[in-house]
Amino acid sequence: MRIRLLAVFAALFLFCASAAAAPQGLPDFVALAQKVNATVVNISTSQPPQQLAGALPGYPEGEGYDDLLERYLPEQVPPEGFYDSSSLGSGLIISAEGEILTNYHVVKDAREIIVKLADRRQLKAEVRGVDVASDLALLRIDAKDLPVAVIGDADELQVGEWVMAIGSPFGFDYSVTSGIVSAKGRSVGTERYVPYIQTDVAINPGNSGGPLFNLQGEVVGINSQIYSRTGGFMGVSFAIPINLAMDVVQQLRETGRVSRGWLGVDIQDVTRELAEGFGMSRPEGALVRAVLPDSPAAAAGIRVGDVILEFGERVIHAASELPPLVGGVRAGHEVSLKVMRDGRSTRLPVTLGEVPVEETPVLAAAEPEQNGLLGLDIRDLRFAEREALALPDGGVLIEDVRPGPGLDAGLQAGDIILSIDRRPVRNEKEFRSAVEDLPQDRHVAVLVQRAGSTMFLPLRVRR
Repeated sequence: MRIRLLAVFAALFLFCASAAAAPQGLPDFVALAQKVNATVVNISTSQPPQQLAGALPGYPEGEGYDDLLERYLPEQVPPEGFYDSSSLGSGLIISAEGEILTNYHVVKDAREIIVKLADRRQLKAEVRGVDVASDLALLRIDAKDLPVAVIGDADELQVGEWVMAIGSPFGFDYSVTSGIVSAKGRSVGTERYVPYIQTDVAINPGNSGGPLFNLQGEVVGINSQIYSRTGGFMGVSFAIPINLAMDVVQQLRETGRVSRGWLGVDIQDVTRELAEGFGMSRPEGALVRAVLPDSPAAAAGIRVGDVILEFGERVIHAASELPPLVGGVRAGHEVSLKVMRDGRSTRLPVTLGEVPVEETPVLAAAEPEQNGLLGLDIRDLRFAEREALALPDGGVLIEDVRPGPGLDAGLQAGDIILSIDRRPVRNEKEFRSAVEDLPQDRHVAVLVQRAGSTMFLPLRVRR
């Protein structure tokens, strides 16, 4: 009898233990969505008129779509080949007095911004400040006593943790999607100052600028980008950490611009082969391949070939980890760098400078410099572009090429003009001056950088 009772107790113990260890299933997002829904807004904008190029937005070129539209829906055909484009996005209420946080690309070039609240009110918004480098914009609407989002701590996020997004994909307001944190500290594209949170939350056009929540209802990120080969969601999306976003907001509130630390180096990853060549046991750190003159790095004695292993207390595993750390420190602060040089590690103190602030549009974008003589739309290279392209003296970027001498010479959008007729071209002012002095009916040499290589093109201005 005793043996039978022991067997029963043992079975009960194993059942309870297995029940306790059994998975509890997916999180219940119902209460979470109801709790935070009112802090999310829909953002729509109207853009400057754009000229049609053979098809309407969303329709492929050719294939008879234009003829069908004219025949069956003539009222939808824009007059004289122009249309008013619009963009959709999402945003987050961060103050009861009407401050809205969203992506810069959502409101870029906007003539008018309309914010739609959860209570169906639609209010005009004004741009209070933007930060192109982090793709963030601070808006303001005329409203009071708004529900405010609870700001969390992105540093506390763990890979594998559940998260939830609310936004307006394809204009479907207040759509809720969920997933997990796939990775942290991702470097995406040219935006080197943002250590993105990677998730598998379904994000699509219209989600941009919307919040990413943890299970406690705290905002941990601003949904910003997706990786896609089709234009739609493919399981990889990226959010700006809320800690970085709120630092940007604070600076925009205080000064109207964002100050970032600047080191002044061009870096690359250390490969296995390079690690062997540098006498390192494993590939790690950020390899310095160029030091900009008159930069904080040059003043601190950093050399080409140094491998930066630590920035302050933070270990640098890959080159992409360094720029966000540098940018997250205000100019004027001294930071200790651990550097590998000639097989030995040493520490160098460096006082960070400030990344030159780019002139960024607030509500209406400034038009690119248009010069009817050459038919080129150009602009100055931004500082980050000069640094990435190793062009410390600058240059002008061609944004568009229209019929004219520039097109005849073979200039293309994306080319960087470095000189005209042996005269350096470092900015728009020098470009205009060089063009005004061009001789007529004679070829001159234009030096351009294209896809990382430089070349001369013959340019002729005809009478």
